[in-house]
Amino acid sequence: MGLNRKGQTLIEYVLIISLITVLAIAAVKVFGGYLQDAITKMGCSISGEEYVKGEKVGEGSCSGDETNLFDFIN
Repeated sequence: MGLNRKGQTLIEYVLIISLITVLAIAAVKVFGGYLQDAITKMGCSISGEEYVKGEKVGEGSCSGDETNLFDFIN
């Protein structure tokens, strides 16, 4: 009887982990563009460039003088 209960518990854990995984993938699909825009905005401000909003969520980019990006190295 103990072996059957362990198998049932294992299956319950697998189902819970599967549900969490599906929810996480769905959240990334829904909010992924917003996260990408937020990271791009931070990158633009760090590099001293201006953030340009894209046509769709997640398509934003930085604009600026690309020749000055690595001036701090010289």
